[in-house]
Amino acid sequence: MDKSTFEDPKVVISGPMYGSLRHDSAHKHVTGTAEYIDDTPEPAGLLHGALGLSDRAHAEILSIDLSEVAAYPGVVWVFTGKDVPGVNDVSSNGSHDEPLLAETLVQFHGQPIFAVIAETREAARRAAWLAKIAYRDLPHWSDIDGALANGSPLVTTPMTLQRGEPETEMPNAPMRLKGQMRIGGQEHFYLEGHIAVAFPGEDDEVTVWSSTQHPSEIQHIVGHVLDIPSNAVTVNVRRMGGGFGGKETQGSQFAALAALAAKKLGRAIKFRPDRDEDMSATGKRHDFLVDYEVGFDADGRIHAVDATYAARCGFSSDLSGPVTDRALFHADSSYFYPHVHLQSKPLKTHTVSNTAFRGFGGPQGMLGAERFIEEIAYALGKDPLDIRKLNFYGQPGSGRTLTPYHQEVEDNIIARVVDELEETAEYRARRNAIIAFNRDSRYIRKGIALTPVKFGISFTMTAFNQAGALVHIYQDGSIHLNHGGTEMGQGLYTKVAQVLADSFQIDISRVKITATTTAKVPNTSATAASSGSDLNGMAAYDAARQIKERLVAFAAEKWDVAPSDVVFLPNRVRVGEFEIPFRDFIKQAYFARVQLSAAGFYKTPKIHWDRKAGRGTPFYYFAYGAACTEVSIDTLTGEYLIDRTDILHDVGRSLNPAIDMGQVEGAFVQGLGWLTTEELWWDDKGRLRTHAPSTYKIPLASDRPKIFNVRLAEWSENIEATIGRSKAVGEPPFMLAISVLEALSMAVASVADYKVCPRLDAPATPERVLMAVERMKRV
Repeated sequence: MDKSTFEDPKVVISGPMYGSLRHDSAHKHVTGTAEYIDDTPEPAGLLHGALGLSDRAHAEILSIDLSEVAAYPGVVWVFTGKDVPGVNDVSSNGSHDEPLLAETLVQFHGQPIFAVIAETREAARRAAWLAKIAYRDLPHWSDIDGALANGSPLVTTPMTLQRGEPETEMPNAPMRLKGQMRIGGQEHFYLEGHIAVAFPGEDDEVTVWSSTQHPSEIQHIVGHVLDIPSNAVTVNVRRMGGGFGGKETQGSQFAALAALAAKKLGRAIKFRPDRDEDMSATGKRHDFLVDYEVGFDADGRIHAVDATYAARCGFSSDLSGPVTDRALFHADSSYFYPHVHLQSKPLKTHTVSNTAFRGFGGPQGMLGAERFIEEIAYALGKDPLDIRKLNFYGQPGSGRTLTPYHQEVEDNIIARVVDELEETAEYRARRNAIIAFNRDSRYIRKGIALTPVKFGISFTMTAFNQAGALVHIYQDGSIHLNHGGTEMGQGLYTKVAQVLADSFQIDISRVKITATTTAKVPNTSATAASSGSDLNGMAAYDAARQIKERLVAFAAEKWDVAPSDVVFLPNRVRVGEFEIPFRDFIKQAYFARVQLSAAGFYKTPKIHWDRKAGRGTPFYYFAYGAACTEVSIDTLTGEYLIDRTDILHDVGRSLNPAIDMGQVEGAFVQGLGWLTTEELWWDDKGRLRTHAPSTYKIPLASDRPKIFNVRLAEWSENIEATIGRSKAVGEPPFMLAISVLEALSMAVASVADYKVCPRLDAPATPERVLMAVERMKRV
């Protein structure tokens, strides 16, 4: 089939940075030819693994009888935690609180207790159901309320942020209010679930193909479980069918089980849980309960904030520490709090351990801040947008630039972004028209909201802000690229390849993008925290710089010109007064014994963080954005439609506008799902009942706004020296969907003539909207 069939003539196919290049695998995605792990040819002798899961939420294991499991036709091996040669633990932070296979205690319904290896996947799964396990049930709680009522321990040390004197300024505020907000969790619901295939090698060696955002962590954990050094473990990742943070730590269990069985049996092993098992046994976005008190004046200016952020973390710590930390980092949203006290409560619950999800706690913190603004607006009878603008961070020198964690906001463009969107979306006129419509409409009510985004970019663990890249130029002028970032559909591989194409001024088709592997670039950080392009792009740039310096020195000596007279032009090199094709130039450099390979490295500058003191500069810069959404609700049923959304988002100087636009649109829709349709529910036995598409509702194509206008702030350029002066785009636009919840809130508030804040919790399902409408009728 002709490749041109899938090419949009308006999309650039070759070129350097800043061009709207097609995603390198786009044509494969739409034709189904992109290979994921389960698509690759199965090797001879491949065996399949399945999990044996607990059917208790919290219990002692009294006995395990696996005789019928082992006797099932096709079963080759059944193993438990006692068969682990190294450490029976897959915790990501060294806390040793997350066993690979539970041995004496289960702490959530669906926790893996044993694994089955069989000739077929069906045989392994059917055999796993035949286990006979005796338990002694223990008290359990699966939600935040239960954890608080039972004095649940914390899974990790909480964090406190404080600035100013909130304890004395809160009582002195002209006006005060208290409230509580519940914020639901979210299932990652990837197109490709968790999967791992392990191949035994010589001696202690093992190779693992894993759907993971963090190959180096898989490498380390497999090494610990097998009691072998990291140099014996190779982890490969070509692409994932979605990651969203859920494959930062949660893939370790499947990779370790596959590797253990592969080394034991000397055969390739594949673990691929089905959707129900995947959703039951792997973590999700954290639920939050925010208790807050806000002091403000008659104009709506905030004086003091005191808030506690309790989170359902699950049975182990996983990433709950940094997730709840980031919730506090973003509890200011875009607003300056003169006096502030914020505290996290990472609560232990008898549920699967929650983990990273796009935004990493930031959305929950930001949503709480927008509730503060909404509460003030309804208390004063004002437009929430006016309260937002009044409380925005100021420019340097204004005295309103210091965050609760004592970092100065030096790159603030939120006012400009919001003002521009307010004008282009015609917010004021539409709001007035909606108020008039609601006055005359009996059953259908409308709402509109314009909300901002300010999101900090960097890992809050300073050490993670580093990356490596390996670049080879071959004799024919083609380039081989490898780096530590992983491709989960977000276009990272394409963007980093653009960096190299730009550096050498060659067509991007001359750059071969290769699978991420721990065998080429070691000690990599997870592709997370929206930092993939920032870190790996700069590492690739550093490698290109090294090679170019050698090439320039070679050309200057060979042709007796000044280094400044050696210039890289599109697919050629100018040396003095003549030009030579890039391919021929490289060939001559090879014969002159110029090293045409380099390992690049980058570490983010300027950042530091003292968690104990609650002070530092955890973020290199901030990304900004704003969204204006209009909705219609049916007050008889609680059902609603999203009529229109306008977005203006800041990605700095975009490396690839087409890919960045896709990220903004996709993030908004995913955020929309979190705040409206996606609801996690556990029953009184601690069983997750929303564990499949039949019971868990992600957004459909029909749920997107009927009118969807998305623009990038083309005038923006990062003040920091990022790659190409670009900004991160993965997580920040997720929070644009907060405008949907705020618009629904206005529509509900109209039932009571906007006299009180509806206090609409998330997710705002039609049931919750209807209940809120009924509350408003009683006001």
